[in-house]
Amino acid sequence: MASLSGLASALESYRGRDRLIRVLGYCCQLVGGVLVEQCPARSEVGTRLLVVSTQLSHCRTILRLFDDLAMFVYTKQYGLGAQEEDAFVRLVSVLGNLADQLYYPCEHVAWAADTRVLHMDSSRWWTLSTALWALSLLLGVARSLWVLLKLRQRLRSPTAPFTSPLARGKRRAVEAQMQSEMLSLLSNLADLANAVHWLPRGVLWAGRFPLWLVGLMGTISSLLSIYQAVRAGGQAEAATP
Repeated sequence: MASLSGLASALESYRGRDRLIRVLGYCCQLVGGVLVEQCPARSEVGTRLLVVSTQLSHCRTILRLFDDLAMFVYTKQYGLGAQEEDAFVRLVSVLGNLADQLYYPCEHVAWAADTRVLHMDSSRWWTLSTALWALSLLLGVARSLWVLLKLRQRLRSPTAPFTSPLARGKRRAVEAQMQSEMLSLLSNLADLANAVHWLPRGVLWAGRFPLWLVGLMGTISSLLSIYQAVRAGGQAEAATP
């Protein structure tokens, strides 16, 4: 009953609902792609699942029409990253925020062109928005790799033996942060694989993924995101006196 209440509570929030829609959409694409390509007898079921996946993707696109303000507030609060001690982390975070901020209006224009609200070619705007998403993911990958390297060096430093009870607690905190960064890295890599696939042909492996592989990469990323959200919620509850 507690898990059901937790799910209902998560679905009341925009982010929780978006995560569920995302994982359902990619799961439908994964299963639908497998059925269409590998099981001709069930290709009709696969086609229907792919239609559901497309509609869920469109749903998320429409919901993102209202994300600009929240992204702007976050970007403004982060600013130039004065709270970050590491200059590289500050740089890639600021650039990532800029890429994310520009992504939304580009996607909105592409959506408006597809729906005939604007009379223009949407393909260029979809390409631009996808390129900005890929750039943001690449910056996220670079940030996670750098943070993991620094944390690993910190654990191996001879000046930080982590022998006392307090130091062992700090060690566990560092290890937990490393695990979180590793999950973010894997999630970003999975999304980056799909982002490159959706770029124009001729760019690395663009256009070469079968439908089921796109669904698999998206499902992996979505499940990792859900796990991180649940894990963060559990840690927040544990920290509450």
